[in-house]
Amino acid sequence: MLENIKGLGPKTIENLTKININSIEDLLTYYPFRYEILERTNLNEDKSIIDGKIMTLPTVYYFNYRKNLLKFKFEVSNNIINVDIYNRAFLKQKLSIGDTVTLIGKYNKLKNTLVASELIFGEIPKEKVITPIYHQTADLNNKKIVKIIDKVKTLYNLEDYIPDFAKAKYNFLDKKEAILELHFPSSEKRLKDAQNVIKYEELFLFMLKINILKKHKSRRGLSRAISFEQVEDFIKKIPFKLTNDQLFSTKEIYEDLISDKRMNRLLQGDVGSGKTIVAMIAVYINHLSGYSSALMVPTEVLANQHFENFKKMLPDLKIELLTSSTKNKVKLKEKIEKNEVDLVIGTHAIITDDVSFGNLGLVITDEQHRFGVNQRENLINKGVRPDILYMSATPIPRTFALTIYGDMDISSIKELPHGRHPVKTYIKSGKDLRWVLEKMLFELEKKHQIYVVVPLIEESEKSDLQSALDVYEKMNRAFGKKFNVGLLHGKLKNDEKENVINEFKKNNINILVSTTVVEVGVDVANATLMIIYEAHMFGLSTLHQLRGRVGRSSLESSCILLSDSRTSRLRILEKTNDGFLISEEDFKLRGSGDLFGIRQSGDMKFKLADIKEDYDILLNAKEDSEQFLKMSNHDEKWQKVFEKMNKLA
Repeated sequence: MLENIKGLGPKTIENLTKININSIEDLLTYYPFRYEILERTNLNEDKSIIDGKIMTLPTVYYFNYRKNLLKFKFEVSNNIINVDIYNRAFLKQKLSIGDTVTLIGKYNKLKNTLVASELIFGEIPKEKVITPIYHQTADLNNKKIVKIIDKVKTLYNLEDYIPDFAKAKYNFLDKKEAILELHFPSSEKRLKDAQNVIKYEELFLFMLKINILKKHKSRRGLSRAISFEQVEDFIKKIPFKLTNDQLFSTKEIYEDLISDKRMNRLLQGDVGSGKTIVAMIAVYINHLSGYSSALMVPTEVLANQHFENFKKMLPDLKIELLTSSTKNKVKLKEKIEKNEVDLVIGTHAIITDDVSFGNLGLVITDEQHRFGVNQRENLINKGVRPDILYMSATPIPRTFALTIYGDMDISSIKELPHGRHPVKTYIKSGKDLRWVLEKMLFELEKKHQIYVVVPLIEESEKSDLQSALDVYEKMNRAFGKKFNVGLLHGKLKNDEKENVINEFKKNNINILVSTTVVEVGVDVANATLMIIYEAHMFGLSTLHQLRGRVGRSSLESSCILLSDSRTSRLRILEKTNDGFLISEEDFKLRGSGDLFGIRQSGDMKFKLADIKEDYDILLNAKEDSEQFLKMSNHDEKWQKVFEKMNKLA
């Protein structure tokens, strides 16, 4: 407990708890996010670290409101230079002519002036000094955090979760040494070695969890005696021809469902590639076997759309919708428990404790990366041993899938359905607005519809709403006399959202101004133009998802990315419609957590490790975790770890 640390007062403890530090373990694992290396350099424009003597009394100049500039002349290596330090007037009383100080800053050769960002009393040590830099608050500066951690370094008592064979294999530092090295680095090499120890441990535990999940999901599955001829009879009734990828994925799922092992499969493919029809076939196979199915989706918009589509394609099945807006929930839950429903489609509402399935045989989650591990497991646990199908319209980079999704089999749909055209993509700036408006008018006069998407500028619904309103008003001024403009955003109630979407589907709304609410679930074949404001604020995969809202029919479609800055990254969207290639690029640029929403979902929260940067360590951890599970001499500590992970599985 923090109260047991000598010299730590109630106010400091309160400030620590505000940043989720509640124990000695939390303190020791509050790692620096970067390190500052103090080593003498020459004067340069990038970063100068110099020491020398103050040659004149410092002078302070005040300007604007509460801003100040401290100036003095400084001798370094027999040269006299000018020094400017902004907003450090308090230093004037502490500095005298002849004082030796170290300065860090940028040097302007033309003005012979160093603009210093930091002043340290004394000269630069002969050895490199590595200073850890922590995330700070108004009440906890860097020096205070270092001082607090220094108090507890001898109280270290954290469990070591790296197996002995791995320590020997990689010649790892002892974990205690590694932790201390992270906070009090002695050399760059030792610091790097220490970081590798902690990164490896984090990734090893994660891959151990993945492998335990895989082991559990390879248990004996449900019994089904369905011939593929029965499946082919259903496919023949589908009013369009399946692509080769759809057929191949269907066969893989069929083989899983009739096997004696539980299916644990990810079905991935671009927006509009036809994953839903494959899921419908899986539901039909499951229905023929006498089992019910559950489909969980992240939004009510998507739940309603799936409900309509599944009812149309599977008219003989009893299909029900369960969301927070559903009326007569009690009666519906009774029907589900009595196995009087063949398919339940819903949001998180279907994983509440009071929902019980009579004979659940198949669990499907759409946009699976939007759900955390526990949410997905809650749904799976509604049945005795249901088969599991995950769907994702965010294609996963191959290297990433081989590791993080190592507990799943993967089916991929890369072909577009027959008759679809690739969406043409243009990058335009504010000066091209006339061209954009003319393009919009051209589509509207052909009785086509348009999406206009605005970004979440700040992490608040208010700013999100305001930006949408601004664009909505502009669109009304430009087109409102002849065409109807609709508005869709996160602050609308569910029934209001549903009403706007239905009006757009009926073509009563010609231009739909929206936030990224439309990223998932809005399917309007007549929409042929997508305009995205401030496109540089989105990840490539998100832009590709949004672009996928158009081009969902035989009509030629376009996407316009509006941005006045940082457009070079967007060029890949001009060149390709291949979501798999785009996801690889997004992975390189942004890392896995941002790309797949994993940090938000709680699947992967690492303090030091990064899936992209530490991919080689991840591969080693994957291999070692598989080897470790095969070993039989696990002590009591590891038995507890396995027990905890088994509960999740």
